[in-house]
Amino acid sequence: MCFQQAFVVTTMNRIDMKKKQAKHLFRTVLIIASLSTLYFVPWILVKAWILPLPDTVQEQLDQALGYGFDGMIVYVDQAGKPPELYAAGWHDRENRIPAYPQALFKIASISKLYVAVAVTRLVNDGHLSLNKPLADYLPELAGRIENAEEITLSMLVQHRSGIPNFTDVPGYWQNPPQENQETLELVLDKPADFAPGKKYRYSNTNYLLIGEILDRTLGYSHHQYMKDQILAPLGLTHTFSLLREVDLDDVMSGYYVGYEGDLKYNAIKSPSGSMLATAEDVGIFLRALNDGSLFNQGEQEIYDSLYVYHHTGLIPGYQSIAKYYKDIDTVIIQFNNTTNFDGYDWNLAEIVYNRIVRIIKSKGSA
Repeated sequence: MCFQQAFVVTTMNRIDMKKKQAKHLFRTVLIIASLSTLYFVPWILVKAWILPLPDTVQEQLDQALGYGFDGMIVYVDQAGKPPELYAAGWHDRENRIPAYPQALFKIASISKLYVAVAVTRLVNDGHLSLNKPLADYLPELAGRIENAEEITLSMLVQHRSGIPNFTDVPGYWQNPPQENQETLELVLDKPADFAPGKKYRYSNTNYLLIGEILDRTLGYSHHQYMKDQILAPLGLTHTFSLLREVDLDDVMSGYYVGYEGDLKYNAIKSPSGSMLATAEDVGIFLRALNDGSLFNQGEQEIYDSLYVYHHTGLIPGYQSIAKYYKDIDTVIIQFNNTTNFDGYDWNLAEIVYNRIVRIIKSKGSA
């Protein structure tokens, strides 16, 4: 080998070595950065995520109680198999009543799925138009809600209206208004978050307004309409629109970390999240929504263009997740009755839920 060839080879080897050293240094920096990031993550989240996966759903629920949840309920409906229900912890902590799967639960924003179906049915029947503006449906709001003449019913359903979210008003949960009109007053005359249709931003105010539109269009309560048109045909006798319709002993207690009271006594009247149901009833509804059996002719195409087929719910003391998995033809509902200020409880609930999904997928059964 001549001198020049030897020099080139030696130089290339040195460059390769430098590259390897640089890559090693880069990987080391990434590891250190990742570890330093974990310093800011509550270790309870890391623990919940890295623990070995239990063999059963029940074991996972029992394990989850160690993360600070007072009580949990899970419903699993796999096609071709009998539905299964699980519970762990307390239904009522103060009275030492164990959690049981048939308890009623405040499903919060999962209620929006039922409202969206009601809108779909009334659109299909010709009683509502998705392109009609808010100002036409509720004329008194022209000038009180910015862009009321441009915001359509479909924008309300899809959270694309730009109307501010009343639950984001500072102090809302410390003293929630008792009536829907009082709630609406929190956002009247406020500037829009964005121009209608230009963005997506979740706003409970949208569904508060939809409830009023439904009531005026029907000439009676949309709660009764949903009972007649959605709940009754599916045989959902353990689903209710409002807290006053149920025996409070049947409602799972709700807890907020740092607050000693039981939040099950707090009524929510807004159609954005007022409903109560058992996990089984929510599961039956969700399967009918996803397999299309809930819809009359022409309705599913409308719904497809309008809203989602799964949902979560969150209010003080109550968290819920309702999803359908097409790959395993399975509905999984999870309720847990403990929330806290820092929000890590939601992350924990999602970790537990995703581990339950993994258990079901890995075992082929619940």
